[in-house]
Amino acid sequence: MDDMEKIYEKYMPQVYRFLFSLCRDPHLTEELTQETFFQALKSIDHFRGDCKLYVWLCAIAKNLWYREMRKKEREYPSDFQEELPAAEEDTEDSAIQKVQVLELYKILHSFEEPLREVMYLRLNGNFSFREIGDIMGRDENWARVTFYRGKRRVRKAFQESFSVKGGEAL
Repeated sequence: MDDMEKIYEKYMPQVYRFLFSLCRDPHLTEELTQETFFQALKSIDHFRGDCKLYVWLCAIAKNLWYREMRKKEREYPSDFQEELPAAEEDTEDSAIQKVQVLELYKILHSFEEPLREVMYLRLNGNFSFREIGDIMGRDENWARVTFYRGKRRVRKAFQESFSVKGGEAL
């Protein structure tokens, strides 16, 4: 049990950041973080050591997140939408920013995996490319290249979206 406490102390902040980058809800993140370590404790005997312990914990966390999303989709099939960060001021600039953030998440949501996850981890979780590589079971260079490609696709989609809607490009 002492070892699991050390594991929890060492990896809990990283697992929390990882989950928060996915769901952006502090309460759900806390709940899923606790469940991640509970599941890890139950199945620690099955950890083969093929990857870093942190990567294994993030895999458990991601599976719990997916399970939660499937559960919410079943409970609220038509009303389920991802929450976006709220604008702090009700000014014209914040309204424009909110539209841009909404458009960004629509674009990111259309991306295939693993590109979407890399973008979320980098943008929402503020993970380094090395950390993203570890989480995804790849190297740092792969994470950089994947993020760069995603960034190019976002720019292109923004340009297409705002030129079609008659708005200004970012």
